[in-house]
Amino acid sequence: MQLQVFGPGRAYGEQAPSSDNLPGATHGDTRDGGPTVPVRPLAGWRAVAKRAEDLVLASLLLMLLSPMMLVAAVLVASTSSGPVMLRQRRFGFGDVPFMIFKFRTMYDDKGDRTGARATVPGDQRVTRVGRFLRASSIDELPQLFNVLKGEMSLVGPRPHPVEMRVLGVYYYDAVPGYRDRHRMKPGITGLAQVNGYRGLVDTLEKAEGRLAWDLAYVERWSLGMDMRILGRTLVKGFFGPGAF
Repeated sequence: MQLQVFGPGRAYGEQAPSSDNLPGATHGDTRDGGPTVPVRPLAGWRAVAKRAEDLVLASLLLMLLSPMMLVAAVLVASTSSGPVMLRQRRFGFGDVPFMIFKFRTMYDDKGDRTGARATVPGDQRVTRVGRFLRASSIDELPQLFNVLKGEMSLVGPRPHPVEMRVLGVYYYDAVPGYRDRHRMKPGITGLAQVNGYRGLVDTLEKAEGRLAWDLAYVERWSLGMDMRILGRTLVKGFFGPGAF
């Protein structure tokens, strides 16, 4: 099955688009010695529609999924010591960090709250309950509260930890144009994730591929695209490869 993401006169299939070929993609210039993030691409009715989509769907999902979230919270609390929820600094819109919510999946005395140390397959820091929560993506459900707060969207580029590195180099230094993905709010799911870019980013090729899909989303956003991504996430997003 192939996800087609349509924009004016163009379609994206399973082959990741090159970020260099995206129309209107401007890689942040440098002012006062530091990179800047271009203006938000959504304005007017498009911005209102995106926010309305987030508020309506996130509220409905919270009502539907609250029993599952309650069970997850009880399992986390009863099987290992430490807080039920993890709060971690992630990059948000305009490069501004925010605190993301997740169910805690690691032993409290072994976890890395900064996100600098990537989680790998078979990671001994992850609890038994945490392995299930991560594999099923249930650990991400508290981010619905981030959506209601306006810090995230249901769909958008996934928010990376501020301290995230690729081959020992900060992601934003390793990949040119990285900050352009922050022209929109980060999402719980995204175009990159439903096209196979999920989980560990341990090579420059993976980092560049994920960024290309993120920029394709930023440049070609539509409500229809969001619905297709959400549908694809429901069909194949849970228990998919890359979640561990």
